[in-house]
Amino acid sequence: MIIEEIMQTDVFFLAPTNTVKDALEVMREKKIRHLPIVDDNEKVVGIITAHDLKNILPSSLNKDINLTTYDTPLEKIMVKDPLIGHPLDFIEEIALTLYESKISCMPIVSGGKLVGIVTSTDLLYTYIELTGANKPSSKIDIRVSDKPGILSDVMEIFKNHHANVLSVLVYPSVQNNDTKIISVRVQIMNPLPIIEDLRKESFNVLWPNLPGVER
Repeated sequence: MIIEEIMQTDVFFLAPTNTVKDALEVMREKKIRHLPIVDDNEKVVGIITAHDLKNILPSSLNKDINLTTYDTPLEKIMVKDPLIGHPLDFIEEIALTLYESKISCMPIVSGGKLVGIVTSTDLLYTYIELTGANKPSSKIDIRVSDKPGILSDVMEIFKNHHANVLSVLVYPSVQNNDTKIISVRVQIMNPLPIIEDLRKESFNVLWPNLPGVER
């Protein structure tokens, strides 16, 4: 999946000459936390977040409130030359960049102009949708040997039950380097018949962890 499929295209932005007060008003009115800063040529030159504004605004408990802070041009406090993405970038690449750079959003640029924005919240919601966690379903975790063809063997059992598989995640087991965990989300509310057949084939079902069953 590419960023173009999930990015927000109705992007609110301000100019470097706009003020802190302007940014606060836009964020409050539009209920957003990130504002790209764009010059006269529609080029992204900076970004302002709600966290940035919180750090520079005086506390409401401070009797000596400096009102000139609200008149400060954004160009003086914005993060300049922020990391940017392209609509055709892969979602996992952008997610990794946000994680490694410890940032919460990324302007998306095409042809040198701002065309969208993606936030960590967008990526989290996309993950939820991709895994099917937002749908009525059951999750089954299975520890298996790390060998070719094992995923196909597991999925054959789900196929025999005519189960609608919403997502499959495969990740290393922390307990044993020779095993991995297959996490299957299936659109069925009673997974017990599937679990029974998995165990008949000697697969180690970790979740649901039924009482009295060895793990």
